[in-house]
Amino acid sequence: MDQEANVSDTPHSPHPSAGPAAGAEPRSATEPSTASQTVPDTSSDPAPADASGTGAGTTGTAAATSTSSASGATPAAPRSLAEALRAQDDVALGALLRARPDLLSPVPNDLTQLATRAGTRASVVRALERLDRFALQTAEALAVAPDPCPYEVLERLMTGEGAEPYEPSGADAPEVTPADVRAALPHAVARLREQALLWGDDTRLRLVRTARELLAPAASRPSPTGLGPTVAEATAGMSPGRVQEIVAAAGLPATHDPVSAVTALTGLFTDRQRMAALLDGAPAEAHQVLARLVWGPPYGEVTPNPAPPVRWLRDRGLLLPTSARTVVLPREVALHLRDGRAHRTPDPVPPPVEAAKTHRPQLVDGNAAGQALAAVATVEELLTSWEHGGPLVLRAGGLAVRDLKRTAATLDVPETTAAFWIELAYAAGLLASDGEADERYAPTPAYDEWLDLPAHDRWAALAVAWLPATRVPGLVGEQDAKARTLSAMGPDLDRSAAPEVRRRVLELLGALPEGGAPDPKALLARLDWERPVRSGTSDLRARLARWALAEAELLGVTGRGALSTQARPLLTAPPAHGFGHGHGHGHAGQDTGTAAGAGTGTDSALEGKALRQAVGALLAPLLPAPVDHVLLQADLTAVAPGPLERHLADTLSVLADVESKGGATVYRFTPASVRRALDAGRAASDLHAFLAEHSRTPVPQPLAYLIDDVARRHGHLRVGAASSYVRCDDDAMLGEILADKRSQGLGLRRLAPTVLAAQADPTTLLEGLRTMGFAPAAESATGDVLVARADAHRTPPRTAPVPVPEGPPVPDATLLGAAVRAIRAGDLAATAVRKEPAPAAAAAPGELPRTSPAETLATVQAAALTGTAVWIGYVNAEGAASQRVIAPVRVEGGFVTGYDHTADEVRTYPLHRITGVAELAEDHI
Repeated sequence: MDQEANVSDTPHSPHPSAGPAAGAEPRSATEPSTASQTVPDTSSDPAPADASGTGAGTTGTAAATSTSSASGATPAAPRSLAEALRAQDDVALGALLRARPDLLSPVPNDLTQLATRAGTRASVVRALERLDRFALQTAEALAVAPDPCPYEVLERLMTGEGAEPYEPSGADAPEVTPADVRAALPHAVARLREQALLWGDDTRLRLVRTARELLAPAASRPSPTGLGPTVAEATAGMSPGRVQEIVAAAGLPATHDPVSAVTALTGLFTDRQRMAALLDGAPAEAHQVLARLVWGPPYGEVTPNPAPPVRWLRDRGLLLPTSARTVVLPREVALHLRDGRAHRTPDPVPPPVEAAKTHRPQLVDGNAAGQALAAVATVEELLTSWEHGGPLVLRAGGLAVRDLKRTAATLDVPETTAAFWIELAYAAGLLASDGEADERYAPTPAYDEWLDLPAHDRWAALAVAWLPATRVPGLVGEQDAKARTLSAMGPDLDRSAAPEVRRRVLELLGALPEGGAPDPKALLARLDWERPVRSGTSDLRARLARWALAEAELLGVTGRGALSTQARPLLTAPPAHGFGHGHGHGHAGQDTGTAAGAGTGTDSALEGKALRQAVGALLAPLLPAPVDHVLLQADLTAVAPGPLERHLADTLSVLADVESKGGATVYRFTPASVRRALDAGRAASDLHAFLAEHSRTPVPQPLAYLIDDVARRHGHLRVGAASSYVRCDDDAMLGEILADKRSQGLGLRRLAPTVLAAQADPTTLLEGLRTMGFAPAAESATGDVLVARADAHRTPPRTAPVPVPEGPPVPDATLLGAAVRAIRAGDLAATAVRKEPAPAAAAAPGELPRTSPAETLATVQAAALTGTAVWIGYVNAEGAASQRVIAPVRVEGGFVTGYDHTADEVRTYPLHRITGVAELAEDHI
């Protein structure tokens, strides 16, 4: 089938990842190549030397702009991003700084520096990641469009030539028509402009150069559009003779140079009528090859001697070689076959999130309240089990797997759920490491304060701590990039996107009618539209959303999948430090963030204690009141018909073991539990009185017999320290112990008829005898019974962990206003037009002005008298040089005091630190 021949005479290197052969053979190509690199688009208009603004904002530029404005003429189109920013008002500039807060670290000196910073790779990547899908599709279309691109060309790239609905992107995706795309496109363009990713008027739209480099197709990085290089890019390394052969095969007249030949070929491929006539003469198999490549990937592998259909396409430039075995579909050809569309399915409309099920709001709130009560009880049970010697802290930090398993068994939950409760207690500041040499986890002093609160306030503290937490319990058990297992309470569980995703999930739930529960797939589709996953990135946001839904249900924030009434105040709280900006939630391109100048917190926002009180107040009526009694039953169990009062719950947890939990808790009395209460210093009479006082039913006879029997045997044996010893008035019982094979490990020997000595320590001896069925009691050196009441262990005072922000914090209104004024003032100083100094005093471009002290003094004195502003060069005490525009008001004692336009305040400068001074041009005074 394959014949020995060379397909290409180009100098391109072969593609290592090329796919099977293109053509009629079974090895037809659809695989992308990852080796060849594209070159700049020589067919488009040349871009400025620095489209991002570097070097813009010069004196000449400012002068031209000022002169044009003064004469009443139409302002010239911006020539750089810096000039475009300079033409914006303060509201638009504030919106940019709020949407991209990384541009404020530190505050730029002027608009030129702001534009340069906005064009850096890290900042552009961050901005692209915060675009919704349609805005990102618009940017991707601009990346394959000519530079600059008229709005009409962009619209054709987004809508195509037809008017029929597009192919749906998914089974449940809404139908999209070109009219929908046209309606949403202005919003997407406006959003890109607001993010400083796009500048220029509608006749010359320019994507920031860094964004174009990130989104444009490349052999090593296929574009989401599926388009390949242009004809000019694909033929950049081709020999002139080969280019002329392609031109001749395409039916075009020969040209005198390769550049004009490529231009003629590009003109053919972009002329719909001539292109249609050329394709009409193609073999049927050639159309099949083009259909496999048209929507991408555009690269395919060919055999050394390709099939006739592939050879026909290659000879006419419809497929261009990039290596000896790889061809590519030129961008112009693909656009013709696509009817001019850059994307197969534009997504201008966000997927709707609707209620798949609707429950009565009372049912939702009641279900959530029950889960909230269970959440409080679970956290209390967790911390109670850790207060008498919690698990050890691993050397690398975190909780050992065996301790997590043990905790999960104690709580009777899966390990993933146990990790969630542990991390929640940690986020609320109730749990921490004690910092001792033998470091362990233990409750903090804040836990005791939390226990004293009513149940609804305890839940509110947990819910308020959960929402802004950056630690992700769902990652526990997974492996990091170095194949290390992530552990609960470990150092690598922080994910900055977690608070934003949780908040957005709750916002989408809150937008539904009360009691409405959405389909999780629809909710995930909406989140994916708002923040699409770019190629090469993980699906972390989708996983965070799924975890947020599960955690909200566990915690009682939602009930039956719907947002509860008591959790709705959480949406009024301001986003945590560094979170919540740039969601991109609205319709394509709409700015759904807070307007410029608005801070992250408002007067109506609930924060801290007020938020907890608001949440708790809504939950309190839904929770049952604590009860002061139990129901004792003949099978040695007690039923608590609701949450018990604190003192009753504490005593009963010592006297009995919890057998089952739920709306009613069942406790079981056992010999071990009764002995535990006796070890804690209670007498049998105390236990009888306690049960009689708090039981609504008579004390069953079996329970009374159990208490009396254990009490009668309790303390009959006494254990002390010899290393240890056992004494008993009944020497027959001591003989029974010696004869028991289970006592061999204790190293017992008889010292006297009523005394046994042991090699084991007292604690081990006590446990060993209890295992054998006896009820020994420990005694002191004086022979008194020791009360085994373990003190609850607490850590030193600890603060709750601080969430790890994603990038710089969102600036508030005060910072935004000050930053905008500082940037404007700095830009005024940098672009102010100055009078030409004398030739001897002229400074080189970029250097501070140089004048003698006498000239400096005379100039600032004259400016103070006339009330005009001057431009000065200044060096501060640290040696940092700067340029400033000041309006002197007083000159005395070697100092000049005046209004500094750069700092927007009145300042005083030592005259000896002023390197030079220059008067401003008359039209800038």
